[in-house]
Amino acid sequence: VFPYMPGSGSEGFRGVSVFVGLLVSLGAASAIANVIAGVVITYMRPFKAGDLVKIADAVGDVTGKDLFVVRLRTIKNVDITIPNSLVLANHIINYRSSATTHGLVLHTTVTIGYDVPWKKVQDLLIAAAQKVEGIQAEPAPFVLQTSLDDFYVSYELNAYTDQPQTMARLYSALHAEIQTAFSAAGVDIICDVAVATG
Repeated sequence: VFPYMPGSGSEGFRGVSVFVGLLVSLGAASAIANVIAGVVITYMRPFKAGDLVKIADAVGDVTGKDLFVVRLRTIKNVDITIPNSLVLANHIINYRSSATTHGLVLHTTVTIGYDVPWKKVQDLLIAAAQKVEGIQAEPAPFVLQTSLDDFYVSYELNAYTDQPQTMARLYSALHAEIQTAFSAAGVDIICDVAVATG
């Protein structure tokens, strides 16, 4: 068709056609990269539909995946579309893949002054975790002392759950029980409760 187009022999037409071809090539490169990444992700199987995952900064349930994109739905019912090339370039955290067999460990940190015995703090944290519906009794919750700072000790509470889809609700309930337990015991939490989800 090209030789029969009006003005096909002119230098201007050739320049424009090369420019258009370059634009198409650049646009196709992105699409092809997504298709290749989609094939790789399909064979890697890092997640499946319904899994709760974190990709880059996005956390949500996988609602679909195809050759071009992965779709997530967040806890706020916001749908996020992520190109497959971006999925492949970032690390993927799957909260659900082993939660039913090994349990997902929820962990949160409180900082308490040196005037409170560490055994009392650990007992209060474990008792608070055991009151949260959705936290497993076995394996039992446990506490780690993660740092000894100038004015306080950092205690990390770790608790198992097999319900990763309710992770946000479980964290909220866990924080509420921690506040209730420490308030009833007359123990002050020096800093805000901090959540780690990775």
